[in-house]
Amino acid sequence: MSATGPDIDSAHPSADAGPPAPVVATPSTVPPRPRAPGAVVVLAFLAVGYTLWAAQGVVLPVLLAMFLALVGNPLIRGLRRLYVPRFLAALLVLVGGIAGAGLLGQQLLAPAVDWMQEAPRQMRQVGRELSELVKPVQEANRVAEDIARQASGDGGRKVEVVRTVPDDPYALLTQAPKAVGGVLAVVLLTFFFMVFGEDLQRRAIALLPTRQRQRITVEIMQSIERDLSRYVLTISLINAGVGLLLAAVLHFALGVDVPEALLWGTIATLLNFAPYVGPAIGVVLMLAMGFVTWDEVGPSLLPAAIYLGLHTLEGQLVTPLVLGQRMQLSPLVLILALLVFGWLWGIVGLLLAVPLLVCVKRVLARIDGLQGWARLLE
Repeated sequence: MSATGPDIDSAHPSADAGPPAPVVATPSTVPPRPRAPGAVVVLAFLAVGYTLWAAQGVVLPVLLAMFLALVGNPLIRGLRRLYVPRFLAALLVLVGGIAGAGLLGQQLLAPAVDWMQEAPRQMRQVGRELSELVKPVQEANRVAEDIARQASGDGGRKVEVVRTVPDDPYALLTQAPKAVGGVLAVVLLTFFFMVFGEDLQRRAIALLPTRQRQRITVEIMQSIERDLSRYVLTISLINAGVGLLLAAVLHFALGVDVPEALLWGTIATLLNFAPYVGPAIGVVLMLAMGFVTWDEVGPSLLPAAIYLGLHTLEGQLVTPLVLGQRMQLSPLVLILALLVFGWLWGIVGLLLAVPLLVCVKRVLARIDGLQGWARLLE
């Protein structure tokens, strides 16, 4: 073979060189995972929404019980450090909560009934005063309508159809057992979640195939449960503080009776669980209370101004300082969640929207590959 000639052996491999090496597929050759069409996703979303609305009689007690269990879990952990058994700790927390709610309800029942009886008469008086203020505008509108009717040649009067709703005296009696059953279901579910929640969680994790996956899942669920319990308890204490401070200001500064001041403080506490929507409703209620209680315009505006100032202080300073940035949510996502859950479940949905959204955010932040969705909610 000459120096410049081709290497025959290298160009043509011999037969005993063995079979060629198998071709290894690169990641680029792996077919992409199929995705569901957009129409299927929309239909699935609508199906889930309809199911949540149709099954609210079952879903709402479970969600309320989980919410109350999250509030009580930090207290139960504190009692466990004092060597109190979990069953007894859960019973003490639940009985204490029911007793506190019962005493508060007993204090609020009389002013709530008085307000419901007095408010319609006072609001009619306020309506008459407002009608006197806008009477010139109404007269001008009536004259314009008469001129337009005469110009069109239609001098007849409009026919109004009045529909009457029969008064059923037994409606309250038929609805009372359902309400009592719902309350008892929430109480029992809350107790069972407090006592058996850890065991149920442990048995569900035991179904995972490997020990490593079980250990990682336990760490994730414990951290999520701990963070959510602290968040729910903290935000509940902050909202209760806002309500107590409002009641104190109404009583000591404006001279409102203690039961009525506690009534408005409790309403403010509950409304504060629904950001933006709750405070807006609270301002309207405070305006109505002011106009019903005082005749002058200046004092009538003071309750709404005080409530708005307390809410602004809490929302802009206290809550961000206590909770930090970990639990912050996007205002747009928050408004959308309030609209969706309020449409699904009414007032209860407004109260549960923020805790549910925080739960979803914390779960997404702990799962690999879904952190981007968690950042989307911030």
